[in-house]
Amino acid sequence: MNESPQDTRRAFLKSLGMAGAVLAAPHGWGLAQTAATRRPPNVVFILVDDMGWPDPACYGHPFHETPHIDRLASQGMRFTDAYAAAPVCSPTRASILSGQYPAHVGITDFIPGHWRPYAKLRVPTNRQQYLPLEVTTFAEALGGAGYTCGAFGKWHLGGPKHFPDKQGFDQTLVTSGRHFGSRSVPDIGIGKDDYLTEVLSEQAEDFMDAHQDEPFFLYLAHYAVHIPLEAREALIDKYRNKPKPGTGVNNPVYAAMVEHVDQSVGRVLGKIDELGLADNTVVVFFSDNGGLRQRFDGDGGIVSTNAPLRDEKGTLYEGGIREPLIVRWPGAVKPGSVCAEPVTSVDFYPTFLEMAGATGDAKHVLDGESLVPLLREGGRLKRESIYWHYPHYHHSSPAGALRKGPWKLIEFYEDGRLELYNLRDDLSETTNLAEKRADLAQELQRELAAWRSAVGAELPTENPDYDPARAHEWGKHP
Repeated sequence: MNESPQDTRRAFLKSLGMAGAVLAAPHGWGLAQTAATRRPPNVVFILVDDMGWPDPACYGHPFHETPHIDRLASQGMRFTDAYAAAPVCSPTRASILSGQYPAHVGITDFIPGHWRPYAKLRVPTNRQQYLPLEVTTFAEALGGAGYTCGAFGKWHLGGPKHFPDKQGFDQTLVTSGRHFGSRSVPDIGIGKDDYLTEVLSEQAEDFMDAHQDEPFFLYLAHYAVHIPLEAREALIDKYRNKPKPGTGVNNPVYAAMVEHVDQSVGRVLGKIDELGLADNTVVVFFSDNGGLRQRFDGDGGIVSTNAPLRDEKGTLYEGGIREPLIVRWPGAVKPGSVCAEPVTSVDFYPTFLEMAGATGDAKHVLDGESLVPLLREGGRLKRESIYWHYPHYHHSSPAGALRKGPWKLIEFYEDGRLELYNLRDDLSETTNLAEKRADLAQELQRELAAWRSAVGAELPTENPDYDPARAHEWGKHP
């Protein structure tokens, strides 16, 4: 009997230890609960834009003040080795909503993407400049299991025909990329002096108020701490006047933006407490990619640093993809616990399904694996490797990467160069072991290539317009 290409891909993913979780059908499910009288937990997912791994104080930042995020960590599990599936926003967001790697879902760069018309390689474009409607999102899956789902803030997965209200969310507010005076759909009349983080916090509070008597999923997607650097002047002054550590960037405006996010977390946690929902509400805090050091074109000042991690947003070094991740789940997660298992943003979808006690059909493979065994400290994940495919120019050249245990391989597509790091011994990726451990580097490269083939990843091609003298120039995306 001949196997279909999907059967072949499914078998390969299974051989790599991927969960092979199933995509839930949007209608017609039952809901399994551990106790007949207990409704499934609410889930609040707070997604920050461009927050680096070391930015919260509980991850070691000596200048930023994040008491509410720190409180969340003290009450839940803090992950040290959590990753975004891409070093930029749209593909990571697509991976969260779909439970698929960006190369699988067909969005590998932010929408619409960067373009270097004279670079050595002609990079692929996103298969589509939106999250396809045929993808059953976790919101559609949970909606079929009795959840009311709300999405507030940044979307960046397509225009109005592909907004969150078309992707399973019952209540939505999509906002533009300004911190003061942002536009919104629907238009709620955000004033020029209204700070977006505060507006979104209010929307989140209202949503939880309205749906406190039923299971709900809140997707709170902040635009902070993305540039432009904008914050309330009083908070900026606080950090201008605060003594600075001897090292690091410690930008007062950026620090104020981090605290604005922390204040939002405080408001959300406060509303959960006020409504008496804390014991049955999961709170997840995550960032969509690594922190920005400076704009891709060099314009503007230095924003932040991801030290001790190497590099920044738009690269596959740790500074571009390793993220703060905190999960509070009363009764399941031990307060103040820390997990060093590598996890990635494709894992959220199957995790949400298991938390909700929901199951679906087997027609669609999820690339992630439920984190519930880690959260309950009752087991390990089955997979051995995590993968990245970023065939675009940004703060680096097109590349792919793989992490397997402590080992991290990066393959650069311009020249086939391999870089191999042992993250257990070399978190800052300073010593390339690709020549010293050539056997391992080649083995991991073969695995990475096989994974690319399995998920249908598109590779760059030679650019017929290549001009070394102009290769650095940025152009308008076609």
